[in-house]
Amino acid sequence: MQGIGSQMSVAYKDLCLFLDVHLPAGFKIPKFDLYNGQGDPVAHLRGYYSKMRGADGKDKLLMAYFSLSLSGAALEWYTRQDVSKWYTWDDMAQTFFRHFQYNIEIIPDRMSLTKMEKKPTIRIREYGLKWREQAARVNLLMEEKEMVEYFLQAQEPTYFGYFISAVGRPFNDVVKMGEMVKYGLKSSKIMSYSALKATTQAIQNDT
Repeated sequence: MQGIGSQMSVAYKDLCLFLDVHLPAGFKIPKFDLYNGQGDPVAHLRGYYSKMRGADGKDKLLMAYFSLSLSGAALEWYTRQDVSKWYTWDDMAQTFFRHFQYNIEIIPDRMSLTKMEKKPTIRIREYGLKWREQAARVNLLMEEKEMVEYFLQAQEPTYFGYFISAVGRPFNDVVKMGEMVKYGLKSSKIMSYSALKATTQAIQNDT
């Protein structure tokens, strides 16, 4: 991309990476699931290629419109590439995979799940959804009973005691229970475990 001094050229010939690529007559660009640099890059490549089956064998077309399936950091990565080094779709796909393969190399395990604590600004339901998404990536898939047990271990002491009765229940029920506990604590309809412990200790001392 050429520029004059500190100014960057925004001319079409400088911004378009594949000037000589045009859509075949009658070909409609499908709606893609966007990849932002997080998640399995191979899964994204497979999904993209599946939707672009009508362009099979047209490598430059596949490479040119791959950017439409990207967003955020992944799109920025794509626009910085030297496309003259990509002779085939496989060249581009390999480059893409190598850059984002860390997403599948650094996968969560059971121990890391117990350390995935909820931030105060995140709602219980949102936290439960993100936690379960990470649990689904663990090698040797976890059954729901085991998933619930590790989820309970990740809870802070304020909530942990209330969740004990959730053992053996479906994961969704546990999340709903968490929402009820948070509401109860916030509205003072139930007493926090720390307050309950202090009250119990004071009573015992008086006794």
